[in-house]
Amino acid sequence: MKIYADRFPTAARQLLTDLLVLAWVYAAIRFALWVHDLVQKLAVPGQKLEGAGGGLADNLAEAGGKVGRVPLVGDELTAPFTKAADAARAVAEAGRDQQELVGQLALALSIAVLVFPLGLVLFGWLPLRLRWMRRAASAKALATAPAGRDLLALRALAGQPLGKLARIAPDVAEAWRRGDDATVDALAALELRRLGLRTGR
Repeated sequence: MKIYADRFPTAARQLLTDLLVLAWVYAAIRFALWVHDLVQKLAVPGQKLEGAGGGLADNLAEAGGKVGRVPLVGDELTAPFTKAADAARAVAEAGRDQQELVGQLALALSIAVLVFPLGLVLFGWLPLRLRWMRRAASAKALATAPAGRDLLALRALAGQPLGKLARIAPDVAEAWRRGDDATVDALAALELRRLGLRTGR
């Protein structure tokens, strides 16, 4: 007895749900990346501050070096340039610190906006999907077992709507108890269809 995916509502709903979950995860990741890039723009002033401070410190250090070569008073003239260069380096360091802080903030916010949507997938959809897969695999194994058809038929009798059962046979329970092959096959197929599977010979 061959089992393959049903093309009817149960399997279609399962496929649609899977596609919606994939779209949800993709949208959440795109949004997190957008938030990251948006926050990272706050680092631009820090980049400019680092560049300006570093450039000024280099220029002051170079000027101090030239002034330091002046005979007799060179050392005294160099001191102000050295202090100014140190101050400029401190400005550049502040710019680097600001960029690092913005980078950490961007990462934290992007992770924060992912927690809820991915949490819904991991703790909401995924357990249901795994449970369905286990049930479908069990049903598939039952359908190929010697007494599997009877067990599937029994599950159908216990769980399927009365209207569907009545369409199989007027007294479907009695037909199942007699072991009527056509009734057992119909009940087993009904249970498999409920799981998004069907039988094909």
